[in-house]
Amino acid sequence: MNVPEAYIEYLIEFHATRDFFECHELLEEYWKEHPSDGLSELWVMCIQIAVGQYHERRQNRRGAELMYQSALGKLIRHLSMPNQLGLDMPSLQKLLEQHIAACKQQQPYLDMMLPIDHIKLLEMCRQQAEQRGLHWGRSSSEVSEDIIHRHLRRDRSEVIQARAAALRQSRHKK
Repeated sequence: MNVPEAYIEYLIEFHATRDFFECHELLEEYWKEHPSDGLSELWVMCIQIAVGQYHERRQNRRGAELMYQSALGKLIRHLSMPNQLGLDMPSLQKLLEQHIAACKQQQPYLDMMLPIDHIKLLEMCRQQAEQRGLHWGRSSSEVSEDIIHRHLRRDRSEVIQARAAALRQSRHKK
């Protein structure tokens, strides 16, 4: 199976660090750099699953539910196509449906394990995680508050400065 390194990194972050914000960042960067690789909708689906996990873990169940529903729609459109991500898509469909129901019922958060059914991909990801000293299948209960609330604690000064500069430039043009 030939998958981009960004996807392998996504899978490692998803299952071994539980840094769902980083998962989103990694795959979003790849997706934006490769808009015509034929898998755009599946990359967005994976991004939405990570964002859903991020929201659900922070008890933003409505945000999580919306992400899962959107990801589910994308997955359903690809069920009859060849599996290019090494995921058991019917099992992933059931998993997303379970998380949507859990969000609606205000149930406690549970970590998701993506159903990787491509043995070589799974072995490669586990091996790379182990080489980095990471535990595959780590529980979110072992994750620091900085990772759980990453979007609130990251340095956004560059983004704020860039937006301010763009605003000044647009005002100057008027």
